[in-house]
Amino acid sequence: MRADLKNQAAHAVELARKAGAEDAWATANQSRNVEFEYRDGALEKVKDTTSQSLAVQVYANGRYSSHQTTDLNPDRLGSFVGEAVAITRALEPDEYRQVTPEALFADRPADDLDLVDPTVAALDRDQRLTWCEALDAASHGHERVISATAGVYDGTVNSASASSNGFLGTQQSTYCWFGSSVTLRDKGDKRAEDWFYAGGAHVADLPDPGGVGEEALNRTLSRLESEKGPTLKTVMVVDSRAAASLIGRLMRPANARSVQQGRSFWAPLIGEQAFSEKLSITDDPLIKRGLASRHYDSEGISAKALPIVEDGVIRNIYVDTYYGRKGEMQPTTGSASNRVVTPGEHTLDQLLADAGEGIYVTSWLGGNADATTGDFSLGLRGHIIENGQVGRPVGEMNVTGNLKDLFSRLEMLGNDPYPYSSTLAPSLVFADVDFSGA
Repeated sequence: MRADLKNQAAHAVELARKAGAEDAWATANQSRNVEFEYRDGALEKVKDTTSQSLAVQVYANGRYSSHQTTDLNPDRLGSFVGEAVAITRALEPDEYRQVTPEALFADRPADDLDLVDPTVAALDRDQRLTWCEALDAASHGHERVISATAGVYDGTVNSASASSNGFLGTQQSTYCWFGSSVTLRDKGDKRAEDWFYAGGAHVADLPDPGGVGEEALNRTLSRLESEKGPTLKTVMVVDSRAAASLIGRLMRPANARSVQQGRSFWAPLIGEQAFSEKLSITDDPLIKRGLASRHYDSEGISAKALPIVEDGVIRNIYVDTYYGRKGEMQPTTGSASNRVVTPGEHTLDQLLADAGEGIYVTSWLGGNADATTGDFSLGLRGHIIENGQVGRPVGEMNVTGNLKDLFSRLEMLGNDPYPYSSTLAPSLVFADVDFSGA
């Protein structure tokens, strides 16, 4: 399969050159995705899909355009690419659009990232049903359960890319996830809802499905009789499952496009002590079995670990070739891979005990963050921290502030990075955070 995709990508580049393009980049993709969903004791949904596509980026006469098709019939591919080149020639020129420089292809790692598990392709209906039944049984283990939906999701993803200046590469990965979403009867007309899913590249790395269903149920049980939280300024402990989202909001403007367009609060902080010295974040695409591991990015830039923040100092941002040229910045990589937040030494229980009193955030409920200023307002669900322990559940409250200021007040990190995310972040403790509620 990878050989076929490689040939398709290389052939598309050749067609583009023959049609008059100076340069071209092509990527051929093929994937299979299987879904089994099980609701309240019965199989509700089965979906098995295979897809393929070809994307071509054309550079002609100082102009650029990108085109995609799912029709890979060799008899029609020539006309598709020819039309793409003709369309490109009619566009306005853009001097910054150029094919990825060959120098950025150098030193491509050959590490075995162990992203392919043959077991995934061999999964059958009986195995998926067995997992669903175990998830379903564990998720229904309480008299207040109204309904629970269990799901198993697995598949294989293949891609190959080629360029007119010598790039040729393939990447392949598998995935398998399962989990449950649970709804419980709460007091009055209220309902409590939560979920838990686990997954990875290899079936052998998955936890027991019964334990995953039980975790989904327990998380939902902890939401029963939730009340509107108070308005106060206090310590905020963010659970590792919720920490990844918060790190994502912090990192969203950390790219050349936002900086070049004047829409990033990171811009004046590069090279400066911007956050707490407790914070270090590295983008590492070479983690074995990592959820976002790769040998190269979508532009063919060879993968390597990239320190983003070191002891609170901003060292790098994500710089693609286009906005790197526009902003006169050296390319690093245009997109995130595995983001690794350096963990601390304390367990979650120790973090809560040290906090004494405060708010323990277990999930976020919408909200927004301004990439230009860093100002944010986020809805949350969680618990009051009372006497160093998890207390009554709270919701219907917001946390507000500024992301730079918030991460300047990061005081402690846990030793518990959440494993089921491409952002490997532990529990986080912040001082003097503003909450609004009752």
